[in-house]
Amino acid sequence: MSEKISREELVKIYNIEITFFDELVDSGLLNIQTENEIRYLMYEDLPSFERFTNWHYDLEINLPGLEVIHEMLKKMEDLKQKNRELMKKLSAISDKYEEG
Repeated sequence: MSEKISREELVKIYNIEITFFDELVDSGLLNIQTENEIRYLMYEDLPSFERFTNWHYDLEINLPGLEVIHEMLKKMEDLKQKNRELMKKLSAISDKYEEG
């Protein structure tokens, strides 16, 4: 079973508004599990939560800004992966050309 932390614990630990947490969930930036009407964040999603919290409270980025940044970073990561795949293909073609 995966480890999780409740929304209420996160609010206390990180000293944030509960509405901010709920807005992250409502916007799809965080995925949660609900058990007995208690909302939980899985530990593997904690780095994303911390990043959004830091951007919001330290850099004063609003929710729409967080959504844009998150989408841009996802697109950049996708492009990096595609670039790696293309480089592998190019290397394989180059190796065949050098052999022949």
